[in-house]
Amino acid sequence: MKLIWALVLIALFMSPRIWAKSAGDAEAAPAPAPIAPALLDSGFSDLYRLDFQAAREKFLTYQQMEPADPMGKAAEAASYLYEEFNEKGVFSSAFFLNDDKFLGGVSGKPSENRNDAFLRVNGIARQMAEENLKSNARDPHGLLVLTMTDGMESDYDALIEKKQLAGLSMMRRAEGEATALLAIDPDAQDAYLALGASNYVIGSLPAYKRFFLKIGGVHGDKDRGIQQMQQAAEHGHYLKPFAKILLALGYEREHQKDRARVLLAELTAQFPENPVFAHELALVDDAPSKQ
Repeated sequence: MKLIWALVLIALFMSPRIWAKSAGDAEAAPAPAPIAPALLDSGFSDLYRLDFQAAREKFLTYQQMEPADPMGKAAEAASYLYEEFNEKGVFSSAFFLNDDKFLGGVSGKPSENRNDAFLRVNGIARQMAEENLKSNARDPHGLLVLTMTDGMESDYDALIEKKQLAGLSMMRRAEGEATALLAIDPDAQDAYLALGASNYVIGSLPAYKRFFLKIGGVHGDKDRGIQQMQQAAEHGHYLKPFAKILLALGYEREHQKDRARVLLAELTAQFPENPVFAHELALVDDAPSKQ
């Protein structure tokens, strides 16, 4: 069952800001000041560079500029969880391709890995988004933030707390929110990461585990999951680099080294400060190609 969680890293772990597309939607949340979205862009880029302190400073500044926007808190929460996962080596082939690690979660006891900063800020972000959705249940931004917070908590439950049932429950909530978001705004391409990761990992489970999940109404399709992650990797915004690293690791699991190499090369060129991307590219370069 624990295989469900590793690719859904905090589903959405790095969720983007999606703006309402319909000019006639009077209930859509107003766009923030022009400089505010640039802070989010820059802060998420800092996360991919592994400069977590710089990212948090920008997210905190964003919160001061847009105190009613739950995305500021959600982004801050993502920075705490991303930093912990980076320290534990979650975003690496050593984790993803080793079933003992992939199925067993991060090393150490849950009490040793407890991330109070993440739990506190993530909870605030969820509460703010839920309050916004009370006045407009079809608010794409509120759904996006819920997709993010529930996805991150699902990963935290499974990989840190190692509570698989709780993680599954939150993962299904995030998947439902991503589906609802795409129904309202089909251009919210980053939402495909949550759907794709879920489809891929569930579809990769042994047949007997998929059977029991199917009884509970949980389905997975590995090929469809790859396609959905490709969608996010090609057309996403804030989550585009994150989708690329997850997709690259998925390609490695499918023994498609050449496809993984292309994505890792792009990430290394875009974020040369991130040694993880360069290291993973070197590992793939040293491995034999197989289509």
